[in-house]
Amino acid sequence: MKQEDVCQYIQRVGIMPVVRAPSPALAVRAAEALLAGGVSVLEITMTVPDAVSVVAALVARFGTRALVGAGTVLNAEQANACLDAGAAFVVSPGLDLDTVRAVRQRGVAMVPGALTPSEVMAAAKAGADMIKIFPCSATGGAPYLRSLRGPLPHLLLMPTGGVSLATVHEYIAAGAVALGVGTELVDMKLLAADRDEVLTERAAQFVAAVVAARKAQRA
Repeated sequence: MKQEDVCQYIQRVGIMPVVRAPSPALAVRAAEALLAGGVSVLEITMTVPDAVSVVAALVARFGTRALVGAGTVLNAEQANACLDAGAAFVVSPGLDLDTVRAVRQRGVAMVPGALTPSEVMAAAKAGADMIKIFPCSATGGAPYLRSLRGPLPHLLLMPTGGVSLATVHEYIAAGAVALGVGTELVDMKLLAADRDEVLTERAAQFVAAVVAARKAQRA
């Protein structure tokens, strides 16, 4: 899938779950539960033990049913390992230009993190396909995103950090093209308690909330 196709896919789904798990097995179970709930974009973070192997396993398992990428990628070496494993996109918590260059050279979608206007502009100049605004809720949430989009309406911004079911509508209204969602969706306590079906229900709720928010924007 080409970079632009990956970005369009992420935007269409509207939710990028941040999968952080204490074991590869729980990461895989989280991915399966999310996909069952209609979230077919999966960000496997490098904080998961043996994360690169998890990415490769999920790419092989899901095929075209899900878009599997790597998150919390901190340097070019990690990025290349993830791309070798089949990651369809790479996400970083901040802006590391070497990582952006490495991913761009491989022709894969790159989503670096940024927060300030200067960082967002630098990320765009470096060739980011989409920009993760992190930690968005700690800096004002949806109103902050709206302020960023004022002078930068052409950029694809994905708020992450503190996004909840209750704030989906606010972020979509503020111009978010997709939402990065962590523990509000990917709750490891549920998986540890063998309540995978609740995670699936939450995924479906987030998908429905994005659809409703976008419908309200068009009305």
